[in-house]
Parts: sequence; structure tokens; C-alpha cells
Amino acid sequence: MSHLIKIYISLSLCLIIGCSSSSSDEIVPEKEVEPEAKLTDAELIDIVQEKTFAYFWDFGHPVSGLARERSNEKPDTVTTGGSGFGIMAIVAGVERNYITRQQAVDRLIKMTDFLENKTTRYHGAWSHWLSGTTGKTIPFSPRDNGADIVETAFLVQGMLTAREYFDAETEKEQKLRATITRLWEGVEWDWFAQSGEYLLWHWSPNYHFEMNLPLRSFNETHIAYILALASPTHPIDKSVYEKGWIGNNYVRELDPTKRNDYGGPLFFTHYSYLGLTPHITDQHMSLAGYSSYFDRNKKQTLLNRQWCISNHSTYSYYGESCWGLTASDTPGGYMAHAPNNDNGTITPTAAISSIVYTPEYTLDAMRFFYEKMDEYNLFGQYGFKDAFNISKGWVAKSYLAIDQGPIVVMIENYRSGIIWDTFMKTPEIGIALDKAGLSLTK
Repeated sequence: MSHLIKIYISLSLCLIIGCSSSSSDEIVPEKEVEPEAKLTDAELIDIVQEKTFAYFWDFGHPVSGLARERSNEKPDTVTTGGSGFGIMAIVAGVERNYITRQQAVDRLIKMTDFLENKTTRYHGAWSHWLSGTTGKTIPFSPRDNGADIVETAFLVQGMLTAREYFDAETEKEQKLRATITRLWEGVEWDWFAQSGEYLLWHWSPNYHFEMNLPLRSFNETHIAYILALASPTHPIDKSVYEKGWIGNNYVRELDPTKRNDYGGPLFFTHYSYLGLTPHITDQHMSLAGYSSYFDRNKKQTLLNRQWCISNHSTYSYYGESCWGLTASDTPGGYMAHAPNNDNGTITPTAAISSIVYTPEYTLDAMRFFYEKMDEYNLFGQYGFKDAFNISKGWVAKSYLAIDQGPIVVMIENYRSGIIWDTFMKTPEIGIALDKAGLSLTK
């Protein structure tokens, strides 16, 4: 089985099964937002960031404060990975004065207290989905009813960002930092690397490691290895990173020009690098012909855009300002879109979350989505809806946490770099970079 097939099997298990519906009504009645005429780039960026931020602030679960999985199904289901993205979005919200620092601290204490005292954990890790009311696991699939180390990594990435950002010596900020440290140090990363050769994605108290999905090579899971190396209590050995993440074909897998999917869905360039700066490099990146992970991710983004431009004859709305293939809802359910798996669905988060890599092209796409798609009501209460497929006459009714989060965070990284700068201040991350042979490029 090729590595590419393994990636898409993991995507189907970790994404597609649980996000199969996109047709039910919104939980909250939609309040359509009329686009204002000819906003400046700065005004456009701000309205997109602020409206998208509202998904996590206004639509956060009322009991736990965690991020709901999606807007159009099961309002009690919260997502651990999406909550990690939401925590970073809250930091961005403070930077943009959408909320006060005190409001953010109060919400984050609510979230982290719930994570510590209410949620079911498995060797310190969390499941993909939880009840936002009880904290109990909601199975993602029949055998995925326990730990998900990748979603856990996304959550921890967000929590560590908050721990570093809220550094005041007030009682509440001290409490927040202490809780986050306990949660972070409780994750048994080494439990998920018992082979000594790679991390395994899932563990279940009923099915143990039966799902048997190793985290290998280049995809969205880089952050899981970095955090596993960084753990002060349950670290993996650097040989696990070298054998598991790097493996035998890493240099080829790194180069999107040598893959028939041009690198895969664009979330590969987003999820791990919301906090972990892509301005890092290693000997493998150099051998692949790129100066850094940022350089490599930019190339994948450009190839993704070029695919859409080249397929204008198939989908007439595709073009220089209408591009972006990643995982999202589609007319027929959830799907991981990529240049070799394209059904005409454009997902705004793909282009917008790439603003750090391709700002000019992203702004063109953002303006197209905001102005030219007005008749389709693509922009709404929580920013851009998840996806659209004009060839099918379809626009999603949904907003998804894992798609809204990167929009807020990457826009902030473009504007100020604060999320990257803050996460990278984490002392343990410097240790992980040394173990992995990674160095900063700026």
C-alpha cells in the first residue's frame, strides 16, 4: 500500500466518517452579513478575522467553553483539535481587541478546568470528540472510541500558546498556566510509541491499538512528533521521530512537485504550523531543494492554486481568484480535496489560511469570496461558510471548527506573527527542535 493511500485512509477515518453530513439546518439562525462596498485590504482582513473569531467566542459550548465540532449538527459535540485552534484564536482575539484579556482568561480557565476535571482521558490523551456537557467521549467511529493523539496534539499546541501568552502574575493567569502545565505533562506520548519506531494515532480501552495507523512522513501530524519529543514527563526517543516521521522516503514526500497530489490537501500546511513556525529547516528539507518548511508549504500552496487555474475549463468559476482545495463539506458529505481528488468544491479556509505563504493571492481569493460570492450568501454570522460548489449549485450551511480556526490564527500570524512567536517561546519546544535536528531560519 502506498504512503499516499495510507494518508487518505487516515483522513477518511479521522475526518470523513465523523463529518459526513452537511445538509441539516443551522443550530443558530443565520444572520446574513451584507458585504460592504470596496473595503480596503486591511478592512477586509479585519472583518473576516473578527467574524470567524465569533465562531469560537459566541458559539463556544455554553458549559465547557470548548469549540463545537460544527454549526449544523449535534450542538453538544465538541472537538479537541478544533478547541486547540480556538484557544489560539482567543489569543488572536485579545491582540485585535475583539475581547479583553480578562475575558479571555476567564474563558480559558473554564475550558481548561473542564478538560482537567470533567473529560475522559486515555493515558493522558483525549478523544477526537467529547460531550461539551459531561466531558465523556463521543466515539468518532466504532473502534475510535478512545485516545486520538493527533487531536490531542492540536489541543496541546493551543494550550501551550495560551500558557506562554498569559504570563502576568495575577491569581487567575497563574492558575491558568498551572492547569495547562498539568494537562500537558499528563499526556503519555511514549505510550503511543510502544514499537519504538513510530507514533500510533489511536488507542482504545476496548480495541487497544487495533486501528494501527502510524504517523508517517509529511502530512498534518508533524506537531504530534514535536510535542512528543518536547514532553518533560513522557517523551519519545529521537529515534522514533527519525524512524516514524522521517522514515525512508521523506525527502521525496516533502517535495510536492514529485507527488501526484501536489502535496495533498492544504490543511497539511496549516494544522501543525499554526503555533509551530514553518520557518524551520533540517537536512531533509535541504535535500528536497527547499530552504525551510515555510518555503516547501508555499510551493504546495502555489501548486494547489495553479491546479485550480488550469482546471478552469472543467469548473468555470475556478481561476486566479477562486482557488483552494482542502478537506471540507461537499454536496455529498465530507471529503479531503486535493489536486488528484477534486470534485469542484472550493473551501475558503484553504486559500485564506494560506495568507502567510501567499498573501497577494490569498487577498485576491478573500475578496472574490466576499464580493463575488455575495449572491450565494457565502459570508455569514461566523465568517465564510465551509465550502461551495457552483457546478452543483451548492453552498454549505455549515461552519466547522477545524476550518474556521486556521483562518483566524493564520491571519494573525500574517498580521503580527504573535501566535508563532508565542508558541515558539515554550521552553520545551526548543528541546524538541534540537532532538529533531531542526533549526530556525528567521
